[in-house]
Amino acid sequence: MIKLVPSQITVDAAAADGLPRRSISGVAVTYDETATVSDGTRVRFLQGSLPVTGRDPKLFGQHDSNQIIGKLVERVDTPQGMMFTAKISATRLGDEYLTLANDGVIDAVSVGVNPIKFSYDDDGTMIIESAEWTELSLVSQGAFSGAIIEHVAASKPADETIHETPVEPAIQSNQDTTKETDMTEKIEAPVVEAAAQSTVDKLWAQPKQEFKMPTPGEYMAAMHIGGDTFRKVQEACKAAAAKNQTALQAAAGDIASTDTPGLLNQMVMGPLFQDLNFVRPVVSAFGARAMPNTPSKTFIRPTITTHTSAATQASELAAVSATTMVIASNVVTKSTVAGQVTLSVQDMDFTDPAAMNLILNDLAGEYLIATDNIAADALVAGKTASGSTWTVNTTDPSSLIESIYDAAREIAEDSNYFPTHICVSPDVWQKLGQQLDADKRPLLSYYGGGMTTFNGIGNTTGLQYSSQSVYGLNMVVDNNFAAGTLLVVYAPGFEIYEQQKGVMSVEVPATLGRTFSYYGYFATFVAKSSFIQSIVVA
Repeated sequence: MIKLVPSQITVDAAAADGLPRRSISGVAVTYDETATVSDGTRVRFLQGSLPVTGRDPKLFGQHDSNQIIGKLVERVDTPQGMMFTAKISATRLGDEYLTLANDGVIDAVSVGVNPIKFSYDDDGTMIIESAEWTELSLVSQGAFSGAIIEHVAASKPADETIHETPVEPAIQSNQDTTKETDMTEKIEAPVVEAAAQSTVDKLWAQPKQEFKMPTPGEYMAAMHIGGDTFRKVQEACKAAAAKNQTALQAAAGDIASTDTPGLLNQMVMGPLFQDLNFVRPVVSAFGARAMPNTPSKTFIRPTITTHTSAATQASELAAVSATTMVIASNVVTKSTVAGQVTLSVQDMDFTDPAAMNLILNDLAGEYLIATDNIAADALVAGKTASGSTWTVNTTDPSSLIESIYDAAREIAEDSNYFPTHICVSPDVWQKLGQQLDADKRPLLSYYGGGMTTFNGIGNTTGLQYSSQSVYGLNMVVDNNFAAGTLLVVYAPGFEIYEQQKGVMSVEVPATLGRTFSYYGYFATFVAKSSFIQSIVVA
């Protein structure tokens, strides 16, 4: 949880109709301004990093969840920062904080967030692009100079008059206790008939206060209190419902939804259906190394082309074996992989679920797929033909076994290393799973769900791409491989380099849009082609 503290409060008067209000409004956090949180982390928020929809953040005192004083009722995202309006509940704690704010003692607010998408700049500052906004707190110490609370609305109407009415002891005995009245409640005198009291001062008749339908929370609170309070709320709800009948309710005849299309709520069922799995089987299997931080488009990856030598000396003082090591200077070129999309401000502001987050996630996923495709193509391009062929026969695995061992032998003879991975396209993966022995038992054993099968040259956890092996080789299944691909690989012979740069955005005021780009630098290097042995599938 990150808690950032902006500052300053100014006071507002009552509403235009003279009624008291219980709200604060201003700037929760300013964008593109660096601040240091309590643990020493330097953070900076970008525009759009805080949500304006979804569950309303709670309003706390001093980031203490036991001091709940209200909640946010409005959030507006601007280029300068996140604007907010919060309603303070009519509780004793809420009254205390309103008084402190009104007096200028509490002059700051602080956001509490859980970062979702973020990165770090060269100075180590956390750049927050997306975060879950959990709460906003009234605090006494500020960090953001530009984030302020602009209004505190907590005053009473100027013409409010408090009437005191003496009550006879008989009436007073029916009262439980004298109730405290919150600072923003209007105190209304009871209306007493003239014949009932001769000693009571003249009272003016008051119109009956119009009842507003309670919220579900208020209704549940009244039900919890019970007794006369709940009875009155029920009666008032019935009266309000009868008074506010709509024309649709009062209309005669049968009415179907086809007759009232303008009243039908249009629901969007989330989350967005995703038909692509943003995985990188090749990159995940072989691993991505950090891209060299060189200010150039290329970098050098040296390899040994000629090793030194050692041999038995022919005789004493005879010349010993001497071979000069030759190191090749291999040039690796960085590729820029990127994609972009332009969104209108309306698309960002009006959509729910928010189109911007969904589109940016999809853009990042397409980057993953594109880079994995580059790696898969480079791996296939760097192969050496083992000279072996797997002639598929679903009931005779001898050809498969011979071809795998032949490819492994080629790697071992060249280097004394043994292969680590077997890389296949989905159609070859299918053929491997269908391979049976002469007794029609699967050659790839299944394990999982408390069950294990035997008689296999490998194992699998079912119809999936992961957790599978053949002769101890990790199986890499990737749809970026061309059909018929079967490679036996010693992993250190193939290298991947990557530097993900993330999202770049720029506003387009002329069209009320914003263009987003997701990009990164990617490179591959075949250190030794004999470590990548291909098998023909026939």
